[in-house]
Amino acid sequence: MTRRDGEGRTQTLERLKTQRPRLYRVLLLNDDYTPMDFVVYVLERYFRKSEHEAQLIMLAVHHKGQGVAGVYTRDAAETKVAQVTAKARQEGHPLRLVTEPEPEE
Repeated sequence: MTRRDGEGRTQTLERLKTQRPRLYRVLLLNDDYTPMDFVVYVLERYFRKSEHEAQLIMLAVHHKGQGVAGVYTRDAAETKVAQVTAKARQEGHPLRLVTEPEPEE
């Protein structure tokens, strides 16, 4: 690609190779108060998981302390956390979600 500078000279511009955006995991954290049914609902509604997948993730949260709800770009992950946290508070649940960078390959 070329362009002219202010003095009429032609400049050659290099194309920079674009990189894929870094991905982030959205993790659901276990607590002793949020009902399992609500966690399944959140996974189905906000993370588009099937009922079976949602049940498996909910059980991982319950038994292991956390579970991966999904992997997204940073903005999408933060939006999911905000949406689910707002819904949980609205329903009176202390459900916590966090994001963490996906390990680089």
